[in-house]
Amino acid sequence: MTGMTGAISPSAGGHHGLTDRLARWAKGLSGRTETEDDIAEGEEPQRARAGTAANREVVRRRQLYNDIGDFLFAHDLDLTPVNFSVALDYLTGANVGVEKAIKAVLMERGKITNGWVEALSAGQRADEVTPESLASMLDKVEENLTHFSGLMHESRNSAKDYGAALQEHAKDLTGEGDNEPVLARLVGLTRSMVEKTRQVEGQLRENQKQTQALKSSLENARRAAEHDHLTGLPNRRAFEGVLREELALAQENGEQLSVAFCDIDHFKVINDTHGHDTGDRVLKFVAGLLSKASDDRCHVARHGGEEFVMLFRGKTAGETCEAVDRVRQDLAGRSLVNRANGERMERVSFSAGVANVLAYEDPRAALKAADRALYLAKEHGRNRVYLAAEAD
Repeated sequence: MTGMTGAISPSAGGHHGLTDRLARWAKGLSGRTETEDDIAEGEEPQRARAGTAANREVVRRRQLYNDIGDFLFAHDLDLTPVNFSVALDYLTGANVGVEKAIKAVLMERGKITNGWVEALSAGQRADEVTPESLASMLDKVEENLTHFSGLMHESRNSAKDYGAALQEHAKDLTGEGDNEPVLARLVGLTRSMVEKTRQVEGQLRENQKQTQALKSSLENARRAAEHDHLTGLPNRRAFEGVLREELALAQENGEQLSVAFCDIDHFKVINDTHGHDTGDRVLKFVAGLLSKASDDRCHVARHGGEEFVMLFRGKTAGETCEAVDRVRQDLAGRSLVNRANGERMERVSFSAGVANVLAYEDPRAALKAADRALYLAKEHGRNRVYLAAEAD
């Protein structure tokens, strides 16, 4: 094909590089080197037995990570946390459901794909954590952290004030007679309290740093929850947030705002004919073409399955049709090849529906209008872009 092979082919030697990296990681987790594994002559038998057990654990871990690397490479799976976790569950038998599902698909197809693993993982978590509940939990944790940060700030200020007051009273102490021993003890106590206060301040500062680091980790988790693992694009949940923000900006600045739904034509046929692995690569390839139009005024996301959504601020619905149609023509004019067997694939194309967001009462109505236009494009022959009629 003209551009797909270079975009999706793995680098040469990927198998050994991945396996070696995982092996080095396993070795690093042990905190030991091969020379440290040897038991020095004359050590006690108990230490020798402990060392032997530790050696066996190191070997076991190293072999496990080698096996995981081999498994990912054999199925051409990306090195993602989801794929790594599923491979670990399968190879160790830690999750019976995962083990049975993988054995079943291997018997049926002989291979698994990134998309299949993603769907399996999502199904495993469906009864536990949804994107919405994850977002709610993250918001609650951040709220608690903000409150905790405020308490730490207040406590630190109180500690400073207390220390300053003690020091001031110590300076003002006066008396008659031989009260030097009493004053000495009082001054010593004051100094001790001041030192303890300083220690508490240091601990509070350290806790505040840890809180900030945790907030940063939560933000990373939020971003991961809003991205599609297969294509790297934002997912549906992330798009809904962008739509709200872009709508507010368009209304504030008096700009146009248009939305487009793009759906790959006959995608099930691609999967059935060439396999899910090739189907995943087609998804990535189309995502890459659509992403070329993305900037701070054009946002692209994977809406689900083989459907993508594009949001254009500053373009009329007609201009959006033209922009999307250029991408459609680019894809339809390419000659793609199935990398697995070198066979030329049937033409890959997509259909699209476009709507003017501001012509409807709310964004959801505009999305429905674009979706209806998309299905009209499908019904009238596919590989075309249709503009939705605006609401009265």
